[in-house]
Amino acid sequence: MSISMLKKILIGKPLKTSELGEQKLNKLKALAVLSSDALSSVAYGTEQILIVLATINVVAFWYSIPIAIGVLVLLTALILSYRQIIYAYPHGGGAYIVSRSNLGENPGLIAGGSLLVDYILTVAVSVSAGTDAITSAFPGLHNFKVIIACLLVVFITILNLRGVTESASVLAYPVYLFVFALLLLIGVGTWKIATGQVPADLHTPIGTAVPGISLFLLLRAFSSGCSALTGVEAISNAVPNFKEPAAKNAANTLLMMGVILAILFSGITFLAYWLGIVPKAEETVVSQIASEIFGRNLLYYFIQGTTALILVLAANTGFSAFPLLAVNLASDKYIPRMFLIRGDRLGYSNGIITLGIASIMLIIAFRGEVEHLIPLYAVGVFIPFTLSQSGMIVKWLREKPAGWLYKLTVNLIGALISLTVVIIFFTTKFSQVWSVLIFLPVIVFVFHRIKHHYEAVGEQLRIHPNEESLKLEGNVVIVPVAGITKVVENSLNYARLIGDTVIPVYVAFDRESEKRMEEKWKEWKPDIRLVTLYSQYRSIMKPLARFIDLAEEKAAENKYTLTVLIPQFITKKRWHDILHNQSGLLLRLYLLYQKNVIVTTVPYRLKK
Repeated sequence: MSISMLKKILIGKPLKTSELGEQKLNKLKALAVLSSDALSSVAYGTEQILIVLATINVVAFWYSIPIAIGVLVLLTALILSYRQIIYAYPHGGGAYIVSRSNLGENPGLIAGGSLLVDYILTVAVSVSAGTDAITSAFPGLHNFKVIIACLLVVFITILNLRGVTESASVLAYPVYLFVFALLLLIGVGTWKIATGQVPADLHTPIGTAVPGISLFLLLRAFSSGCSALTGVEAISNAVPNFKEPAAKNAANTLLMMGVILAILFSGITFLAYWLGIVPKAEETVVSQIASEIFGRNLLYYFIQGTTALILVLAANTGFSAFPLLAVNLASDKYIPRMFLIRGDRLGYSNGIITLGIASIMLIIAFRGEVEHLIPLYAVGVFIPFTLSQSGMIVKWLREKPAGWLYKLTVNLIGALISLTVVIIFFTTKFSQVWSVLIFLPVIVFVFHRIKHHYEAVGEQLRIHPNEESLKLEGNVVIVPVAGITKVVENSLNYARLIGDTVIPVYVAFDRESEKRMEEKWKEWKPDIRLVTLYSQYRSIMKPLARFIDLAEEKAAENKYTLTVLIPQFITKKRWHDILHNQSGLLLRLYLLYQKNVIVTTVPYRLKK
């Protein structure tokens, strides 16, 4: 099977550029694609709060309720803030565009770099958490979780390479099934609590004194709970993916996501508190709640199955937002231009593939441990949150549109809370997030170096009207030859067509072969003078390079172009290449990067 056939089977047949409009998303599909990360974080947000509180005592678990209320306040501020960003910047880009436009280049690059890394972490965390849900239901698979996670990333990468609408169609069902499953779990659990079917003594009453509790620990638990808010910004980055009116549809989708997220997070936190759930390494909190409410029956496996699906497919938020953010950065020349190219299915395939490879490397490096990835993941989100809200404050103060005081207040509250969360992260979890202080400056430095390169290239390629171009008098063609063959004959014939002077060059490893070649050449092509070079160390490159250097100097003096024409025979089958020396290819690579000459290859195709 050929590579092109395999590609068509995995990714699908190429789409025409004119079909781009058909790849836009309606609100229901966009909610599935762009909200799956935020909604899925419900499965581990509450658990992260309880893990911190468990370091004191189970008596401290009642604090999960006020902490959850604090998280909901932050969620409300972020939803209102990002709705304003969507309307103010309807072309997408989110925190990067807002920060760069209002705060300056470096704040914009910090926001953009943070989000690029965060989307890689989104994929790694989501897939690792989904794998945990699978191994909670099937403990025998626990030792294979890294392999399972990597295979799932490959699956999602292929799904996204098939196109936005196709991945949305696949994702819609698991996302809505997950929402239904958790609403069913919360509904049945609340009903059992209300009707007295669940004992009231499984939890510590709210307000119970907890020896050893501290503000430091509560802030640490709050920052862990804020992991439930990751992914909120994805919709503002991907506004161009929506059907028209794009901004209105994106804002409404963001509101729907916020309402669903608030209900699910509140319900899971309340049930975990009431049932006295204690976090376990081998079983997730959602699994324990489902087991308590339904027992290990079909409904339990339905809950676990949909949770695992949403956690794995939540990675799709990263695959939707990362390529679009990369497009904005590449348009501004901060990352390679290859991220601007659309693939066969009209998606930005280079961004998708880069994200898939990077997330697999991260999963392997951290062995799929969610609790080690989440602090980096969360702090990577809240830095752009803070910068984007601050950027909007500057925008409203500068422009003062109608109703600007309300808008300013919303963004000011969002900025202050986000900044507080960032400070809490660095204060309470410095040992886990210190690397952010290293990789963010490195990323910004790399961005600047890439832009400097593009600007330098542009300056060198730009045509200046008043600048005189160098007029050349002719073309000298050097043809390296390895013997007297049809390949060489074919190359010499072409060299005569393009060159005023043709100089065949032969490198001999001993004097006898040098003499034999000169004699044969005089009989074969007496009208073309052969230059022979002796290489006592059996190197082709060095004597050729020295000869080309001399020819280059002479050509410059006489205003001649110097061309090195490399004869190359092409084998009928690819595997035949390994049976032949690739000296022509090596010489081409050497000359392209080392010498100021034109390099041309003349192919001669073998028929058998």
